[in-house]
Amino acid sequence: MTLPEVSADALAISQTLARTIAAEIADRDGWIPFSRYMELALYAPGLGYYTAGSRKFGEGGDFITAPELTPLFAQCLARQLAELLPQTAGHIVEFGAGSGRLAADLLLALHELGCEPASYSIVDLSPDLIERQQATIASLPPALAAKVRWLPTLPDSVDGILLGNEVLDAMPVEMVLRNASKQLQQRGVTVRDGALCFEDRDFDDPQLAALAAELLPDIPDYVSEISLANRAFIRTLAGVLSRGAMLMIDYGHSAGEYYHPERSMGTLLGHYRHHTLHDPFYLPGLMDLTTHVDFSAVAQSGIDAGLDLIGYTSQAQFLVNSGITELLSHLDADNIKDYLPVAKAAQRLLSPQEMGETFKVIGFGKQVGIDWLGFRNGDRCYTL
Repeated sequence: MTLPEVSADALAISQTLARTIAAEIADRDGWIPFSRYMELALYAPGLGYYTAGSRKFGEGGDFITAPELTPLFAQCLARQLAELLPQTAGHIVEFGAGSGRLAADLLLALHELGCEPASYSIVDLSPDLIERQQATIASLPPALAAKVRWLPTLPDSVDGILLGNEVLDAMPVEMVLRNASKQLQQRGVTVRDGALCFEDRDFDDPQLAALAAELLPDIPDYVSEISLANRAFIRTLAGVLSRGAMLMIDYGHSAGEYYHPERSMGTLLGHYRHHTLHDPFYLPGLMDLTTHVDFSAVAQSGIDAGLDLIGYTSQAQFLVNSGITELLSHLDADNIKDYLPVAKAAQRLLSPQEMGETFKVIGFGKQVGIDWLGFRNGDRCYTL
């Protein structure tokens, strides 16, 4: 596989980040947990993937998210939000808003439905993405753009909707394994011969060790991930939500699928300029690192924190429930030039071979109704 060339400036940033990581490893007895490596690779100030200014979304970036494909995604989601917002004070908070496309399209769609939010807040860790979001939002009608604000941290309390599209997959994970002798260990990062590489050690965190023993199959040479960050994030959001709903959309599985014996190499992947890589040490800071989401852990974390688990289903089922076929039917199919790109985008959103099955939607509520449009048919909570 031939990868795109790296500019001298970008390479310099990556090399600086690699030296920074190596220095921390040296300061911490020659080893750091993989979660710390992933945190630095993605979020180190001025150097990490989400903080160093590289383009992430679109044809020139590393991946294309559902909102970037077509406004249909936001229009369907808006139908669900329009049911929920009137049961709350009407505030929306989106985490990790990407290019701002979802926010802009949601505001337009909610306006069309006569259900504008009282406010739309964005919480994001990426300075360059915030700039793109601001440019995207600036293209909206002034009355809608005025509803949007950017928050440096989580608000203390939200009466409304908490929303995250492809947020959980970008949170640092712990790597765990059963080695050839079936001994449980934690995988971390060290420096060997001047290069970053994996090194496995015994656990020093009893909670992580217990989760690994519970989740990993009793077979040799099995590697996977556990996201303590996902669990903590959901618990934190549950504490922030005074009344309303939480919707998380991401690619992932139930625990039974995630830790299936045949998934022996885990789900960790790198994304670089629309190429998928299995080496997490390739150009740190220039490559996105992601893992699938354990939705069973997400569900249990929300329940334990006092939320009602409303529904869990595939993205395709959620969009169908929310009226994507009806929205498509309103388009002029005879106008091939305009209709075909939208139909192709919808196919990507719905197809089991594309995003339709890999991506899931999970919903939680607090003091709101439990009959949600998006989960009316095909709810899979029983699989969690």
